[in-house]
Amino acid sequence: MKKKSKKYIEAMQKIDKSTQYSIEEAIKLVKETSISKFDSSIEIAMRLNVDSKKADQQLRGTIVLPNGSGKVKKILVVAKGDQAKKAQEAGADFVGDVDIIEKIEKENWFGFDVMIATPDIMPLLGKIGKILGPKGLMPNPKTGTVTTDVVKAIDEIKAGRIEYRSDTFGNVHSIIGKSSFTDQQLLENLNAFVYNIIKVKPSTVKGTYIKNISISSTMGPGIKLNLNSFDK
Repeated sequence: MKKKSKKYIEAMQKIDKSTQYSIEEAIKLVKETSISKFDSSIEIAMRLNVDSKKADQQLRGTIVLPNGSGKVKKILVVAKGDQAKKAQEAGADFVGDVDIIEKIEKENWFGFDVMIATPDIMPLLGKIGKILGPKGLMPNPKTGTVTTDVVKAIDEIKAGRIEYRSDTFGNVHSIIGKSSFTDQQLLENLNAFVYNIIKVKPSTVKGTYIKNISISSTMGPGIKLNLNSFDK
């Protein structure tokens, strides 16, 4: 077992593992227990009562956080003609079509964080689906990355749009900001994320939908939230 650092142990001592904190208390604690030397990310983990084996209970989508995620994402747009020109004008970091697909396939190039594609390009991307899929980079209509409005997609990503997806255990993880954010900014982002997940609750889910929620900083300990802090 990996030995915990002195800083981590000190951070742990500030948290009562048996306590579920209000969102205001949790945000203060998550910043206090940030032990990294860099501007750490603040992450949320939600355990949901969903059966990921059932297609209608698999959650996947996007959220535009009110204050952004604090992470600058490099955007690749795969499009032709007028759409490619619009993407360049909208500030995409990389724009191309067949040439960029070949670069990914032959050079194993992944100098981007998000790929946006127009519908007509998808058959070409299907050829490298086995490369993009495992990395979570394959464009998908559910996440707004397959679209005829590339400008809107670029603007939303630059504004702080994040993707979420439930895993095989029904958990949803995401970044909701940075430790340098104000308490109010983190509070607004946290609420936006949780209320969106509540909004997309599958109609077939029975019983309690949200089992627990916790937040943590990069390399920091998890802090459990009191679910009554949210107006569900």
